[in-house]
Amino acid sequence: MQKTYLCIDLKSFYASVECVEQGLDPFKVNLVVADPTRDGGAITLAATPAIKKLGVSSRGRIFEIDPKIEYMITPPRMHLYMKYSCKVYKVFLEFIAKEDIHVYSIDESFLDVTSYLKLYQVNAKELAKKMLDRIYEKTGLTATVGIGTNLYLAKIAMDISAKHNADRMAYLNEDLYRQTLWHHTPMTDFWMLGNGTERRLHKLGIYDMYDLCQFPIEILYKEFGVNAEYIIDHAWGKEPTTIQDIKNYKSKQHSISNSQILFEDYSYQNAFVVMKEMVDQNVLTLTEKHLVTKQISLMIGYSKDCIKPSCGSCKITNCTNSYSILLEEFKRLYIRIVNPNYPIRQIAISFQDVKDEYYYENYDLFTDVEKVEREKKLQETLVQIKHRYGKNAILKGMNALDYATAKKRNTLIGGHNRVEE
Repeated sequence: MQKTYLCIDLKSFYASVECVEQGLDPFKVNLVVADPTRDGGAITLAATPAIKKLGVSSRGRIFEIDPKIEYMITPPRMHLYMKYSCKVYKVFLEFIAKEDIHVYSIDESFLDVTSYLKLYQVNAKELAKKMLDRIYEKTGLTATVGIGTNLYLAKIAMDISAKHNADRMAYLNEDLYRQTLWHHTPMTDFWMLGNGTERRLHKLGIYDMYDLCQFPIEILYKEFGVNAEYIIDHAWGKEPTTIQDIKNYKSKQHSISNSQILFEDYSYQNAFVVMKEMVDQNVLTLTEKHLVTKQISLMIGYSKDCIKPSCGSCKITNCTNSYSILLEEFKRLYIRIVNPNYPIRQIAISFQDVKDEYYYENYDLFTDVEKVEREKKLQETLVQIKHRYGKNAILKGMNALDYATAKKRNTLIGGHNRVEE
């Protein structure tokens, strides 16, 4: 049976929520969401449709906004946005079972409505209209919807086609996709096709999806490896993955990652302190989840991409969640790979191949196990205190330094530790 999917996106979500809260119309008011304490260097996390029409984009910087434009600036409130997102999810549940919903991000979701069209005796656009109206009634938010015969086509219909239609809806099947979007440019408008991939395709003489479909498959596999499979499928408008496949997927690899883009250029020494804070945060995550690791990785990005990022990883002899052991390994890795002569703007660390502490924790003959056990008890106590009183309830001396970031980041929502399972 042919599937029918909806991809629903909440238009200019953060900025629209702020407008709803203040009784404003996001289609008429110039408003951006950004941290006003960071002056002109603050990132615009969101912008209303009204100010976007004037050339202001989300993810730009405040200083990039034309000084002739009058606009409002409001600080981000992630607690509030999460509440609105939950309200929207509850609207979905009025129509669709949770098994047929995949939340792709805080403001975007996929829904498999195949079996519900017959149940409600409606077509896909009629059902989508009911849901969009209900979302607006419950939240005041405007949504856009793509309808497709697979997840990819639903996403493309929403991203590329729906924004041009008065009803904010668009439908694609494989034939319509090839008729209307095979020659669409830029290629980066297509889901999962980034700037780097586009540049590599251009070097091969491929400038749109039609070109891609005519290109020799063996060369594409040589250039992109296994990723060529989904690139080719998407060029033809095909996507075999279903929502059920996504929900059933369980990764064989597990990791705990932490990354941040620094607000200003950091020196080699100051960035090292931030990395230590990040290791501390990740270790507490390991402790809380009773996990251990024996492999770590580090990435350092430099200001304005003046040189390529420094990347490195290493396996360690102990399988542990000990802060002192893991920090020492990160120190060695930092000294080995980081160029001290350039300002630093991005740091990412990862504990890879994390496993159950009970079964996999082990130490080499040179480790003071009693010291490690004392340290673990302290880490467990820190976890309990932070859970009960907040992440800033207890801090280390390094967190009080002017260039440290953990204290401020602990007040933000969205988390800076990511567990991939």
